Amino acid sequence: MKAGVVRAGIVVTGTEVITGRIADANGPWISERLAELGVEVAQIIVVADRPDDLEHALRFLAAEEMDLIVTSGGLGPTADDLTAEIVGRFAGRPLRLDADMEAQIREILHRFARNRSFKFDEEAVMESNRKQAMVPEGAVALDPVGTAPGLVVPAGERVVIVMPGPPRELRPMWPRALETDAVRAVLARATPLHGLTMRMFGVPESEIAKSLREIEDDDGVDVDAVEITTCLRRGEIEIDVRWREETEATAMAVRDGLRRRHERETFSLDGETIDQQVAKLLAGHRLGLAESCSGGLLAARITNVPGASDYFAGSAVTYSYEAKEELLGVPKALLEKYGAVSPECAEAMATGALKAFDADVAVSVTGIAGPGGALPDKPVGYVCFNAILADGTSIARAPVIPGDRADIRERSGLVAMHLLRDLLS
Repeated sequence: MKAGVVRAGIVVTGTEVITGRIADANGPWISERLAELGVEVAQIIVVADRPDDLEHALRFLAAEEMDLIVTSGGLGPTADDLTAEIVGRFAGRPLRLDADMEAQIREILHRFARNRSFKFDEEAVMESNRKQAMVPEGAVALDPVGTAPGLVVPAGERVVIVMPGPPRELRPMWPRALETDAVRAVLARATPLHGLTMRMFGVPESEIAKSLREIEDDDGVDVDAVEITTCLRRGEIEIDVRWREETEATAMAVRDGLRRRHERETFSLDGETIDQQVAKLLAGHRLGLAESCSGGLLAARITNVPGASDYFAGSAVTYSYEAKEELLGVPKALLEKYGAVSPECAEAMATGALKAFDADVAVSVTGIAGPGGALPDKPVGYVCFNAILADGTSIARAPVIPGDRADIRERSGLVAMHLLRDLLS
């Protein structure tokens, strides 16, 4: 094991997660928080509400020499909530009733009943909830946010943090777990883990893989000394590089090598998104949009960023010929000659948006999202864009965007955002 490297595994429990009825929000969130503390997360395991499955997961992570194990879920009062019992057995610590915690849970239930004018059989409810006050011997109980306390359980050479399943309970409780002596002792061994995120647009993942090989072979950089993750996310390439102090020079060499080889496609070196960049560039402008196949998705991206009202005037979603004519002033003769999906129509729509919204910058999107509507010279995915300034400066594109209808519509909004960035930069 490398000095200064603390490794962790996460176990998410819940049959509802396994079956897909609920998406796991805890595993990735805990992983991000641990990375901020310099902890290297090696595994996220999802298990059903079955005791044997949870115990096998814990023993697997122990065999993998994890320093820290974090569980979420299985702390409720029902029969299938068995995490505390299983973790206690794994750690060799029998359960004991924590009288103070039992009193705290009783008070929480009283407040719940009073606030909702709710009548219940107190003893029957407490009998059910008493199991939540059963704590492994020698463990630290964390005050509940709901009715379920968390636990910090020493388990030989490692520590197990046991957290409730609902994110609204887990997240406020997390800092309390980090303040316990057992967890602080583990975290004290970790060295800082640093990271950077690069974003690119218009380059395939295979080209990034090729560039990384070149950086190693031609530039003499030991790329294996840092952790590099490449992911295609919503039509853009996201490259995460993580390193510790001793390999910072290597991380910077990887970043610079990628930027040098893909200077045109690289639009962010600090993780800033295209939406954030466009928002900054639009400061002092007035934006109007004209959308057809994207159906308002571009306007949604623009308005997702706080403060959009400072520069966004509005959007006209014009699907039909009549809407394009009446709302944007697209000439009927132009539509009949070139069609609604054409560079000529996109230009007329953008010009119309400038006028309709009294804007100084506008973008238009018109295309064939499919699955029908294709023509011999206009396949599904053919989308025409036009980004224009009031002085007439413009950028036009007409790519064929791959994917199904949802992909084409979403990526149309993405392409439009990048055109806006190029126009305003």
